[in-house]
Amino acid sequence: MTKADRAFLFELLNTPSPTGFETQGQRVWAGYVKDHADSVEADAYGNAWATLEGSDPEAPTIMLEAHADEIGFMVKYITDEGFLRVDRIGGSDHAIARGKRVVLLGDKGPVKGVVGNTAIHLRPRNGDEKAPKLEELFIDIGAENKDEVAERGLRVGHPAVYTESVEELTKKRLMGRALDNRLGGFVIAQVVKKLAKGKRPASTVHAVNAVQEEIGGNGARMVAYRLEPDLALVLDVTHATDSPGIEKAKFGEVKLGGGPSITHGTVNHPKMVERLMDVAKKKNIPLQHESSSLFLGTDTDVIFRSRTGIPSALTSIPMRYMHSTIETVDLDDVERMIKLMTGFVQSVTAADSFAASIL
Repeated sequence: MTKADRAFLFELLNTPSPTGFETQGQRVWAGYVKDHADSVEADAYGNAWATLEGSDPEAPTIMLEAHADEIGFMVKYITDEGFLRVDRIGGSDHAIARGKRVVLLGDKGPVKGVVGNTAIHLRPRNGDEKAPKLEELFIDIGAENKDEVAERGLRVGHPAVYTESVEELTKKRLMGRALDNRLGGFVIAQVVKKLAKGKRPASTVHAVNAVQEEIGGNGARMVAYRLEPDLALVLDVTHATDSPGIEKAKFGEVKLGGGPSITHGTVNHPKMVERLMDVAKKKNIPLQHESSSLFLGTDTDVIFRSRTGIPSALTSIPMRYMHSTIETVDLDDVERMIKLMTGFVQSVTAADSFAASIL
């Protein structure tokens, strides 16, 4: 990873982009990838995609997709005393919220705040204290009343995210918030960069950084319908189950640093999965495997059924402590994922058919 790539990664990860308010982060992503793609476009809701034209118009078009949004909170009610009650944006874990620093994205710019944490001395000590309910959380911005909140550019409906930045845990491991899944945006940008440098792939590639995944894949649904790709390779994060207290019989086995994970079953097209395994074998990329019997909980769920159906597959980067402020990943897995996705694109030619072998 070059210094420029690393600077882009950290800027992308540290730029607040809660679901429904992704514009600031999308500008960072588009500003980087435009130097490597033939074109960069966006739609009404903020999906952004970079296109690299292929060398063979007969080859299948490929969509590489990740999501740009992060979880957070939203102002729901403002008390007369100037405290902000909140609702969740996406799957925010409110059990870890008390005592955290946040930034609110208001009309007059960012506003610092803290999620109030009543001192342990003042809380009931009955021995069975539980995590706070969502409606018990409040943000303190230092205001003395409701009018002062308004004067600082805040109202009901403004979003907030934790302020924890991304840091090195070790030289090859990162920790912080929003690695899910702006790390994916970094990866697909790197794939475009690598493909643009070498021999053009046969396929035209659309690298899509989609919005609103955390609330059901809204952005991916829009952009898949618009671009009509022949194939879709989706990138997200998955749970590393190698930390204490996780039952592998229930959640499977995925190790941090063990390589990219691919998922089998449900919406994952068998021929796409088979091609990924072939590429990994040829390029000596270690793979991990996961099963899916119902749904994936990622953008793949909405992409594969667009129009008449798009052969799709989910690839994942292992992550510990998902949806927290200490999400942790191994950079070896990131580099391997870039190599896997690049190799997949390079492997596709006009002679390939990903239709089901029935007739």
